[in-house]
Amino acid sequence: MRELFAQTWSNLVANKLRSFLTMFGIMWGVISIVLLSAMGEGFQQGNQVVLRELGKNIIIIRNGRTSMQAGGERAGRIVRLDINDVYALKEKSKILEFISPEILGGVNAKSEFNASSVGISGVWPVYQSIRTIEMERGRLLNQADNDQARRVVVMGYDVCKQLFADRDPIESQITLNGIPYTVIGKVRKKDQDSNYTGADNGRLFIPYETMRKDFPLSGNLRTPDSLSTIIATPYPSVTEQLHALMEREGKGLFDNTGPLETEVRRILAPRHNFDPRDVEALSMWNTSITSVMFDKMIGGMSEFFMAVSIITLALGGIGVMNIMFVAVKERTREIGVRKALGATSRNIQWQFLSEGLFLTLLSGALGFAAGIGLCSLVNMLPLPARFSGMIITWQTAAFAVTVLAAIGVAASTIPARRAADLPPVEALRYEM
Repeated sequence: MRELFAQTWSNLVANKLRSFLTMFGIMWGVISIVLLSAMGEGFQQGNQVVLRELGKNIIIIRNGRTSMQAGGERAGRIVRLDINDVYALKEKSKILEFISPEILGGVNAKSEFNASSVGISGVWPVYQSIRTIEMERGRLLNQADNDQARRVVVMGYDVCKQLFADRDPIESQITLNGIPYTVIGKVRKKDQDSNYTGADNGRLFIPYETMRKDFPLSGNLRTPDSLSTIIATPYPSVTEQLHALMEREGKGLFDNTGPLETEVRRILAPRHNFDPRDVEALSMWNTSITSVMFDKMIGGMSEFFMAVSIITLALGGIGVMNIMFVAVKERTREIGVRKALGATSRNIQWQFLSEGLFLTLLSGALGFAAGIGLCSLVNMLPLPARFSGMIITWQTAAFAVTVLAAIGVAASTIPARRAADLPPVEALRYEM
């Protein structure tokens, strides 16, 4: 075997330019596979990171206005959410895993160092998990804070910097509209590019029961139970089903007719006397649909890129086959001599097959190394929020190796077979 590879290498070195030009097609095909698949993976993971900053696969339910008559009520009536809607969804929904009410407002926040007007949210503790509210310092809101309506506050990164600069805010006192609150946590800095009420970096978070007592929603039609939004997240299986629904219904999911939206309307329609089919009765934003659409788009791009890469590799394989045919022609007399000295057709076939495979796999290895190097260079540059860099996965490596092996065998077998079938007498008499 060692002698076989030594002979193969010497034959390739003897024709350096021809070997290089043949190898370049394979190298470029492998580089294409690595770069394009790494780019697709980087965009997909980057999008997941950005969506997670808002809250991955969440549904945001807000007040709406009816567009259909129902139960003797006119169309155009405003539907206002309240805390009992949260309890109804929590009790009756079979696809919602976590749910929280939210009261939104604005307050004048003042520390002993500075003051600012900021947004504030009153929420249940589970909201922090749904919305990815994670601490840099201190602790999160807990159930005891909510049950006892404690005046404690978790601060967004930018608010904390404005009120305390670089000082440690934990256990410090601030006032919200003149009411004293204790700071218990500082949220990590969030790279958030989407929101429904302002970035979390610029908000304060307090227990729902405290917000309800100190800063209830105002307005003649508001009640102590009124809410601004309901935030929920479905079970993971529901999001997985959306991929199949997207294939069947396509853009129809954007009409608020998905399983999650349909169930929310079915549960809340009797409480507010609107038609469950009325997609305007409640305003809903399901981020799962955005995630599924992006995954589908990236999947389509990846399939296209892979097809282009395979075609490029196939063209490189054709180049290898042509070079191997030329090699067979040039070495016809050598083949005749070897056969006359006792070499079998199997020996001859294996010699040319190994040369083709060696040429293909060497080109592939060099291309893969070049692809990794280019990905590393790109990852050293400043990258946008929705792009996590050029990410090479083991699936990419396995795909490249499999395709390379298949093309190497296909490109080498026919020339090797032709060389093995040459009659010794005809080969010895052959002249270029």
